[in-house]
Amino acid sequence: MGRRRFSDLLTVGGRLYHETHFAPLLRMQGELGGVALEMRTADGARLPVMVTSVLKTDTDGRPLLIRTTVFDARDRRAYERELLRARQEAERDRERLKRLVATLQRSLLPPVLPHVPGMEIAAHYHIASPDQVGGDFYDVFPLGDGRWGIFLGDVCGKGAGAAALTSLTRYTLRAAAAYAPEPLEVLRTLNTVLRQEYTDDEMRFCTVIFGLITPDGDGFTATLASGGHPPALLMRAAGEDTRYLHTPEGLLIGALAEARFTAVETRLGPGDTLLLYTDGLTEARLPGGDRYGDEALLAFAADLSPAGAPAAVAAVTELLGTFGDGLDDDTALLALGVPAPGRQV
Repeated sequence: MGRRRFSDLLTVGGRLYHETHFAPLLRMQGELGGVALEMRTADGARLPVMVTSVLKTDTDGRPLLIRTTVFDARDRRAYERELLRARQEAERDRERLKRLVATLQRSLLPPVLPHVPGMEIAAHYHIASPDQVGGDFYDVFPLGDGRWGIFLGDVCGKGAGAAALTSLTRYTLRAAAAYAPEPLEVLRTLNTVLRQEYTDDEMRFCTVIFGLITPDGDGFTATLASGGHPPALLMRAAGEDTRYLHTPEGLLIGALAEARFTAVETRLGPGDTLLLYTDGLTEARLPGGDRYGDEALLAFAADLSPAGAPAAVAAVTELLGTFGDGLDDDTALLALGVPAPGRQV
């Protein structure tokens, strides 16, 4: 039997790799280590190996011999296969988690926005992480006699605990609104429920703007009560009158037994839009690290007037996309507006 080359011991694929990559690199570098190949055993089976080769030369640089060390890599290959299997299983688990989170998140938001005669309504929800349920929420619902209830808020925390608190908050607000004639009473009822449901050791709280929208001639009267929430933005048909509807001294809901809440009233006429949002928008970070902030949002909104509710939400949604990684919190938007003359709802 003639002399056999090292490559003759390899599988077909191994020989191809040896001739096209391994051998040329060895001649160029003089040494190669830790290369994974497959050898063919006497019974024809495949044997995974790790190969290290050193090229010895004479004083003139001519090749004299190649010293090759071969290590049995079956244990390593088995480990790699197990690692790959575990990674694939983890990816499947994450996809299942994403679907569960998305389904749960949708259950905490209205599936569709209602039609309010004489008014445009638009909303958007930005999810910061597909792996965690957020705590932002909003809703619009009828109360009879032409009146409508609206709310938008943000609960503390993330995950299952936040989802449970969001669900309790939404249904409490809806139930309280059916019996309480004023927004301040609705917030006080919610505060009482949260204080009864959660002990001081596991105190849970939220921020909320709750409002009543009542038809008023060619527009609507909006009465808004706030508990610790960022102020609503009123975008007038004339952009120079765009302003925040501040509700000072409104405290977090659920934090104190005798919490104080404040309310404000305004009228929405043709071309006016009311924008409610959660603090993920104003707390977003710019490339330099600064917060986007209230003043920047006010200037941005003034330039939009009189955009109308759908256009305003579309513009702010596009703005959210410019923050990139600086937008690390969920953000909910809800806009209500009276169409300008000549525009149909």
